[in-house]
Amino acid sequence: MSFQNEIVKWYELNKRSLPWRNTRDPYVIWLSEIILQQTRVEQGLPYFNRFLSQYPGITDFANAEETQILKLWQGLGYYSRGRNMLYTARQIRDNHNGVFPNTYDTLVGLKGIGEYTAAAISSFSSDESKAVLDGNVFRVLSRYFGVDSPINSTEGKKIFSALAQSLIAGQTPSIYNQAIMEFGALQCKPKSPDCPSCPVHAGCEAKTKGTVALLPVKLKKLKKRIRYFNYFVCEQEGQLLVRKRGPGDVWQELYDFPLIETENHFTEVPEQFSHAVQEYFGKEVVIKPLAAHKHLLTHQTIFVQFFGLDNYIINFKVKADIKRVSLSEFDGLPQPKVIANFIESYTTKQ
Repeated sequence: MSFQNEIVKWYELNKRSLPWRNTRDPYVIWLSEIILQQTRVEQGLPYFNRFLSQYPGITDFANAEETQILKLWQGLGYYSRGRNMLYTARQIRDNHNGVFPNTYDTLVGLKGIGEYTAAAISSFSSDESKAVLDGNVFRVLSRYFGVDSPINSTEGKKIFSALAQSLIAGQTPSIYNQAIMEFGALQCKPKSPDCPSCPVHAGCEAKTKGTVALLPVKLKKLKKRIRYFNYFVCEQEGQLLVRKRGPGDVWQELYDFPLIETENHFTEVPEQFSHAVQEYFGKEVVIKPLAAHKHLLTHQTIFVQFFGLDNYIINFKVKADIKRVSLSEFDGLPQPKVIANFIESYTTKQ
């Protein structure tokens, strides 16, 4: 039996019951694919269910406000995905009569839909013969066929793309694509794969050569950027000072607190920092340390400190990006996860 047939046979016996597998609706499939990018199924499933309940169709999604989408997205990270989804939904509403495309060539031209996502949507919804290439598929192909070209190199992508496309020929694309993705997720896992029970282990190059742990090969990424955020919690009569983050940095369009970024972490408040706070909030301001957290992002590690302030003043004309809102109003605004977690603990202690 061929590699493809064994993978499909395994899939029919072992596949997880997931809601987006019971539909041919490209909108529902798109929703699941974007939400699950860089996200585990267990984490993404509740978000998928909430989005589908709130926006059952592409026009419903397109008519939402960005703040509503980002609030529902809160905690998933990679917030540009949510913004791109809203842009795409409006493209489809305005340029495609509200009908979600199901062909690869049309899909790949939409914002936030790359080659993988276009292949997934078109193959799952209309059985277009386009092979998917996600992390799971790269891993399975690299190990089984013994391909050691880096999966994130230009040459490697060409090799794997050609290989994947050759394997889907003659298959039912919607079944085979999901099968090989599921096989990588559950059987041919990144660490400690269950090789003895693998239905294709006899033909696996990596198993034969003892290179399972070495594949796939991936070029090393750039070193993470380290940053230090010092947030100021300015509460007065149940209201907080908040600001909307601008473009060009992490968490754009989300709401956080007034912030001073420093080059280093500190435990004892240095004189230079005190002066900066006084310039921001007035000479009589009193600084009170509240909490500290380490927040990990894909390309950045952010050390966050929260300070309470007393006797502060704020010039709203100079600090035009800052506004005063109630706790309930702030709860309805999209926030970075580190801010939402702090607010939850902060209000619990009140």
